[in-house]
Amino acid sequence: MKELLRTNDPVRLSFVEAMLKAAGIASVLLDQHTSIIEGSIGAIQRRLMVADRDHVRARAVLAEAGERLP
Repeated sequence: MKELLRTNDPVRLSFVEAMLKAAGIASVLLDQHTSIIEGSIGAIQRRLMVADRDHVRARAVLAEAGERLP
């Protein structure tokens, strides 16, 4: 698995997850529960992960949609 995105922005996460799903790319959201337990103060960001084989294609799909990734 490779990290595609790290953020606490629930709207951005939802958008990216929807774009990936529409492209047939499975994703996994990590650290969601930890982020909530620590009080959602932003200390622990949520990580969106994709399979190694899908990473390049996922970045291309999001770039086409105007999403900036690190």
